[in-house]
Amino acid sequence: MILDFSVIWENLPLYFNGVLVTLKLLLISLAVGLTVAVPLALMRVSRQPAVNFPAWLYTYVIRGTPMLVQLFLIYYGLAQFAAVRESFLWPYFSNATFCACLAFAINTSAYTAEILAGSLKATPHGEIEAAKAVGMSRFKLYRRILLPSALRRALPQYSNEVIMMLHTTSLASIVTLVDITGAARTVSSQYYLPFEAYITAGVFYLCLTFVLVRLFKRAERRWLGYMAPRKA
Repeated sequence: MILDFSVIWENLPLYFNGVLVTLKLLLISLAVGLTVAVPLALMRVSRQPAVNFPAWLYTYVIRGTPMLVQLFLIYYGLAQFAAVRESFLWPYFSNATFCACLAFAINTSAYTAEILAGSLKATPHGEIEAAKAVGMSRFKLYRRILLPSALRRALPQYSNEVIMMLHTTSLASIVTLVDITGAARTVSSQYYLPFEAYITAGVFYLCLTFVLVRLFKRAERRWLGYMAPRKA
């Protein structure tokens, strides 16, 4: 078997355009997902059932169903309702990019909320007592102590979520978007070279993963350095 990567070389612009689409989906989804995850995490650590239960139910349902099912429900499922097709929302829900970003954002918000909730619960009690001792209000306590501390401690777990979301964006090709996987699918179908097409896509994902890992490692050294054991 002889591999022919000359076709891949000719179609590199298609792959690079796919990288831009992938990064666009990833960044929008993460930004929206993190924005939604913060209040959800605060609800998850509440001791009041009326506040805690809706957030728990949301994260349970989203984490308990496959990402592909969620994407299909949003992109294909909502189109069957006349109320949606006739509403002002239809231009958005008929757009593949919007639906993919919405599905990915909903998915990552549930996982991120649980990560942040775990970090909030792991906050050393001494930090809370110290903040109360200086007269901080509950709002200021969360804004200046709990949330910044939880976000720093959540970095290692959140980095895994970001990498998983990078790989999850490959599902966008199923709803007609030409991301990295979509570029590979196009090349494979046109030239009947599936191995070359998809191994090239794998290399692009590996490169993006490497960059993300390095960025998070630098962030951890900067914001979690105080937690590292000190040398004697």
